[in-house]
Amino acid sequence: MMRVLRGLPKMPPRRRLCLAMGVFDGVHLGHRAIIAAAVESARRRGRGAAPALLTFEPHPEAVLSPTGAPPLLTTTEEKLSLVRGLGVEMVIILEFTRSLADTSAEEFTREVLGQRLRAGYAVVGEGWRFGAGGKGDLRLLQRVGREVGLHVRGVKRVRRRGEPVSSTRIRRLLQKGGVRAAGALLGRPYQLRGEVVSGDRRGRTLGFPTANLRLPAEKLIPADGVYACLAGLRKLRPAVASIGVRPTFERDGERRVEVHLLDIPRPRELLGRILTVQLIARVRGERKFSSAEALISQMKADCRQARRVLARRTTAGR
Repeated sequence: MMRVLRGLPKMPPRRRLCLAMGVFDGVHLGHRAIIAAAVESARRRGRGAAPALLTFEPHPEAVLSPTGAPPLLTTTEEKLSLVRGLGVEMVIILEFTRSLADTSAEEFTREVLGQRLRAGYAVVGEGWRFGAGGKGDLRLLQRVGREVGLHVRGVKRVRRRGEPVSSTRIRRLLQKGGVRAAGALLGRPYQLRGEVVSGDRRGRTLGFPTANLRLPAEKLIPADGVYACLAGLRKLRPAVASIGVRPTFERDGERRVEVHLLDIPRPRELLGRILTVQLIARVRGERKFSSAEALISQMKADCRQARRVLARRTTAGR
């Protein structure tokens, strides 16, 4: 069972920690390589070692550059859910404050990693920067780590299609609607997870009832459009998601995420529940239609196309 600590433990852990360290927004293929290295290190060291993850909340950029902070690929809850299946026994979440941002890399390594956590092994991405002014890097971590008995390993960037896998690259793809390409870098479909809230019920009058999602404000919502997806409370089923402002009916509409479950005719039963949506592929961009009838015709075509996309994915996965 994975243990989650918010803040540093009062006493050093009994077992020497093999730490994977980073922000890990997205828990993408590059992050998974870092985590896997820490887990494997703990396995080689036997019962006296424990695989652990050290991460931060909120995203450091939300403190260092509040107006320029990137939208999140994963909330803390989603991050913990993804990490839980990767062999990590402990997750330590440090609150990223201005005080922590001003802590030098040397002090962080000696006091936090050496004294407070008594870590024996640390794994970071080869380009990881930390400490005041971002002056800490892999070489500094290795040098100071030797002084406190910390063995440090840098993991090379995972590359796909000739470019490094990074959260920034994934965000750019999603902001253009490229959920399929983003999913390939994440190692799984990009996911939205939120509470189902009441909408204007227009979808029901059109014959396509939808579940309207309330999402965390900091969560990245992909480009406006219609997406083939899988959605549900526990079991995920074929669905179509519409992201946008509904220009056919509203001039300055609020941006929403609406999900039409293809095989569940009564989405109102989902009100107040937490719905998970995995975006598989973008079917089309958002458009304004000349009439409700034209929109209905297109929505029928969208559902047929979504079913074809999802059927091909199921066949390819066999």
